[in-house]
Amino acid sequence: MSFDRHLAEIAREFPDWTIWRSDAGRWWATRHHLLTEHERDAGGAMTIDADDPAGLRERLLEQRRLIPGFDQRSGLTGEAGPTRATTGQGGTGEPGASPAWGSGPPGAPGEGDPGTAAGAADQES
Repeated sequence: MSFDRHLAEIAREFPDWTIWRSDAGRWWATRHHLLTEHERDAGGAMTIDADDPAGLRERLLEQRRLIPGFDQRSGLTGEAGPTRATTGQGGTGEPGASPAWGSGPPGAPGEGDPGTAAGAADQES
């Protein structure tokens, strides 16, 4: 399966997370909504990473088990939504630092751009 297809599939399955692959080849996911203190104490993480798509998916499922109902709390239904899957952004961890964290600079890859998973998914629709 292609790199972009992995990104798009994980992004559709976990719409409350932004999914991307760093320039170093690690797979990352960051939540769209902040965790409560209770959710952090339960083991919830704002950002997780893994060596490969299968590992990231497993870590995301683990987060879903740790915080049941997070998807409903954030108003997400599991349908494809505003998730932005990006490639090779190498975010710095600061909000707004790269398209993986927010809207990014003008001309940055994103929805409608076939060079990204989100754009590839748009092109397939």
